[in-house]
Amino acid sequence: MTVERWGLHELTLSGPADGNPFADVELRVAYQYRNRVVVVDGFYDGDGIYRARFSPDREGEWSYVTSSSATELDGHRGSFVCTPPGPDNHGPVGVRGFHHFAYADGTHYDCIGTTCYHWTYESKDLQELTLASLRSAPFDKVRMCLLPTDGMRPDRTPFMGSTPGEVDVDRFDPAFFRAFEGRVADLLALGIQADLILFHPYDRGVWGFDRMTPARDAAYLRYVVARLAAYRNVWWSLSNEYDFNHEKTVADWDRLLQLVQRYDPYQRLRSIHNGTKMYEVFTPYDFTKPWITHQSVQHWDGAEVAAWRACPKPVVIDEIGYEGNAGRRWGNLTADELVHRFWQGMSLGGYVGHGESFVDRETRAWISVGGRLYGESPERIAFLRSVFAALPRLADGELDTDRCVLHYLGDRQPSAVDLELPGGMPFHFDLIDTRAMTITPLPGEHRGRIRLPSRPYLALRGTR
Repeated sequence: MTVERWGLHELTLSGPADGNPFADVELRVAYQYRNRVVVVDGFYDGDGIYRARFSPDREGEWSYVTSSSATELDGHRGSFVCTPPGPDNHGPVGVRGFHHFAYADGTHYDCIGTTCYHWTYESKDLQELTLASLRSAPFDKVRMCLLPTDGMRPDRTPFMGSTPGEVDVDRFDPAFFRAFEGRVADLLALGIQADLILFHPYDRGVWGFDRMTPARDAAYLRYVVARLAAYRNVWWSLSNEYDFNHEKTVADWDRLLQLVQRYDPYQRLRSIHNGTKMYEVFTPYDFTKPWITHQSVQHWDGAEVAAWRACPKPVVIDEIGYEGNAGRRWGNLTADELVHRFWQGMSLGGYVGHGESFVDRETRAWISVGGRLYGESPERIAFLRSVFAALPRLADGELDTDRCVLHYLGDRQPSAVDLELPGGMPFHFDLIDTRAMTITPLPGEHRGRIRLPSRPYLALRGTR
């Protein structure tokens, strides 16, 4: 058997089905390559079937052996050969330097995501439409929830049962997870990261998932990690708007994040997302904590990226506002305003996420159900993506300012001022119109300084 590097090896075994196998049976598999050993948790997949999944990160022969509390699952051995990755397989995304990302093979990762909270809970046709929309969109990450909200009545949830108050939170629903991980695999085939939101504050006690005991929270996280961590496109977002959940304290979130860190043999990217309330002081989670890999921020001002970079971890404004016509201030931005916030945050060395909330269209709000994209911003974000993808980078992912400068002028009518240029070497400049999506070379060479245009939504790119 062969598995490509950073692909997925799945082991399937038959074992006991009586009692509660989710809680009563432990299964672990130790995978070995030379002197390197990686231990993964197995999981019960219903009907007496147990599985374990593993993503190899070294080419060559791997062996494995199982250990289990059940005799039928203990002591199974085998091997496979890990082959070179395929042409579209760059490996999982990790942190590059302090403030940027790269795939495991060193390819720079741009992190231009979108939010689509509950698209996997919709009809199969709508899910397929969502995938079709993503196929032609510029986004390389999707934020998506595992748990339903208080107003949803899906056929299945991660736990056994589909009626509020009657769900068995001590048993998981394998059929739900098989469908969900199928969509994670679909995103992987499109080259899109799946940023999985594990908890949220929108249950309000209806399902009870927001107020499970610590032991049940831990069992849920362990099962989710066992099933999904081997997909190389998975990220972990412990919660959306964690501070709006009044059932858990910051100490609880610390503990749960550390559990995910402990359960995950691959150390996929981990963060937690804050809420915001108008007129209140902005207080995100303390991202300096060692179990956090990057900053996942909700805030409307991309200019704050400069201050947040004081923390030596990538800044991702996963929620900066949505293009649309919703009745809330976060959901009725124009395309001009949303794209301006993208240019503002990314030109300062951060990353920004898209959202769309048109509430009167055929498929309703993209942020909730997916479907079709109706806004003007995706096309302009695709243009932005092409500009940033072409910028020269240093080994740590930062812009190589000896070779290139990029300055975004913002959304105001600036007065005529000069931009100071580094060093004494001359630059050739292009004028980038972020609205018209045009790039116009400026005549001549410039050294020392250049006069900035007095129009908004423009950027200047200078190259040696």
